[in-house]
Amino acid sequence: MKITSICCIGAGYVGGPTMAIIAQKCPHIKVTVVDLNEERIAAWNDPDVNNIPIFEPGLSDMVGEARGRNLFFTTEVEKGIDEAQMIFISVNTPTKTYGLGKGMAADLKYIELCARQIASVAKDNKIVVEKSTLPVRTAEAVKNILDNTGNGVQFQILSNPEFLAEGTAVEDLLNPDRVLIGGNDAQAIESLVEIYANWVSRDKILTTNLWSSELSKLTANAFLAQRVSSINALSEVCEKTGADVNEVARAIGMDSRIGSKFLKASVGFGGSCFQKDILNLVYIAKSYGLDEVADYWEQVVIMNDHQKRRFAHKIVQTLYNTVSGKKIAFLGWAFKKDTNDTRESAAIDVADYLLLEQAKVAVFDPKVGEKQVRYDLAYSATNELSNIDKNVTVYQDPYEACKGSHAIAVLTEWDEFKNYDWKRIFDSMHKPAFVFDGRNILDAKKMKEIGFVFSSVGSAY
Repeated sequence: MKITSICCIGAGYVGGPTMAIIAQKCPHIKVTVVDLNEERIAAWNDPDVNNIPIFEPGLSDMVGEARGRNLFFTTEVEKGIDEAQMIFISVNTPTKTYGLGKGMAADLKYIELCARQIASVAKDNKIVVEKSTLPVRTAEAVKNILDNTGNGVQFQILSNPEFLAEGTAVEDLLNPDRVLIGGNDAQAIESLVEIYANWVSRDKILTTNLWSSELSKLTANAFLAQRVSSINALSEVCEKTGADVNEVARAIGMDSRIGSKFLKASVGFGGSCFQKDILNLVYIAKSYGLDEVADYWEQVVIMNDHQKRRFAHKIVQTLYNTVSGKKIAFLGWAFKKDTNDTRESAAIDVADYLLLEQAKVAVFDPKVGEKQVRYDLAYSATNELSNIDKNVTVYQDPYEACKGSHAIAVLTEWDEFKNYDWKRIFDSMHKPAFVFDGRNILDAKKMKEIGFVFSSVGSAY
């Protein structure tokens, strides 16, 4: 099947950027992104392309070039499904918060709803592509739903997991390490291969069976998160022994068998993938009775939670064992730089802990607004809403956020933080003025020369 029309269900962090790149690189293909969230679709269609709902370096330019030509955003889900030859499912698959598998298993209700809607609307043969991160053998359930519609339509299911790092998603899409396509039908696989081959070398397009493709996504994120938790575990050892975790990471990172990526010690990893995918892997292992395997991978998440608690506790301990009534400025709320995504951000957990200690939390992030900060705390935190409303202030200016504070916590590695007038900030703070660098991005020597009581992750000094 020569593909000329694509529909993507889901206009989020995966669907939006992926479809923008496909549309930009394949002007002969009509790409329609559908979503029931009217506010999100309106933002994607904003005349000022800089106001699209997802911030990724370079994404607004891609959307601006293709939107209205062959890239369209709409809430008309059924029309998009009906007109497409190939349908990407790119909806959220959060960790279940109820029932069997609560806290570990992926919640597939949105995937099932998509499958049932496709089945009810489709009048001709379709290729359905799993883009969301899914447990192994989800494709089997999707195909069972699609094949039992009774309307004679034939469906082919492919798995095409994303390997995007937020903050570099456009570059990851333009120059991927690999594109993974899993399926059982050679013609359907080739249809998707031909789309990517418009800009990706065929030797980087890897084809597998469905189950290998689904499991590879979970495994990749688990391995990366494991490295982060491993270096964070050692950061605590470094602080006790006088070693410097950055020097340790540099030394072992030069070993070609290990490599330097994901060896940056920090307050902990966040984002929509790592924790969710590891817990999903843990649940799968437990469901097969592989308890030792489950325990091994679960420890990665346990270590990450420990690192966030340890960072928050260090702030309280250093500030004379009380932060009650003290203003603590948070620089950064997004889970990493160059994105406005806050899902599972370490800042949320650190703020939650400090709010329980009655701290006054002042937040500044260059891409995250007050509405999102308050939503994150209300949804994820253990504090009463009244405590959040009373003790959290979100600022539009970093210097105002830091003014009158007792301490500053760097929670996101935004590059601009390195270039602030730190002498001006020091002069505006209560003394002694504390800085807790949770991302190890500031120059410790310079900060101490200014007069700060400075603390970073993985260093005793």
